Amino acid sequence: MEINILLAEDDFSLGFVIVDQLKLDGYRVTLATDGSDALKRFNEKQFHLCIFDVMMPKKDGFTLASDIRKINSEIPILFLTAKTMTEDKVQGFKSGGDDYLTKPFSVEELQLRIKALLRRVNIKVDKPEDKIISIGHYVFDTENLSLTIQNSKKSLTKKEAQILKLLYKFNGQVLPREVILNAVWGQNDYFVGRSLDVFITKLRKYLKDDDRIVLSNIHGVGFKLEIIK
Repeated sequence: MEINILLAEDDFSLGFVIVDQLKLDGYRVTLATDGSDALKRFNEKQFHLCIFDVMMPKKDGFTLASDIRKINSEIPILFLTAKTMTEDKVQGFKSGGDDYLTKPFSVEELQLRIKALLRRVNIKVDKPEDKIISIGHYVFDTENLSLTIQNSKKSLTKKEAQILKLLYKFNGQVLPREVILNAVWGQNDYFVGRSLDVFITKLRKYLKDDDRIVLSNIHGVGFKLEIIK
């Protein structure tokens, strides 16, 4: 199975050069041109490694890494940057980065660092992410965006499916509002916050036919999905 890499780089020319090279090396690459777009794309599919430019519009690479670490603590993150100051590198590691590559860099060095990161975490790509998830008596098809119980099938919007997938991933734990907002919308502000509340209300209605499923609002913190046994 191919390894999926998320590349966030706002320099179009450099971004396409990196994408072309990594594809030649056998990787599947998704290119985002700003930090917010990268965070949304991260939540849409399974990635095995992230490569982030530091200086990007909407959300810089350090902030992006911090947001991703709230969702996934294990995926390797490699920073690309023109910054060479020690304090910048320290900030990169503190934000959740695993390695740091200073521009300009050679293709060979990038290839070696990617291989080293994948080897370091012993990445396994032989077990794909589950597409069909059981939530109580419901069957959640994450690929076809549907929620089924008995003979009743509900089609979900992309955002509804993304939110439900996150809630299920953190089943039994409080999922902070900011994590959902950043992962699904790529930003955290009042207006998207109100949209999230609307989506949560809809998901409660979709899940109401199994009274073992509880989707709670933890005031001032976030939401919690529980399946009572």
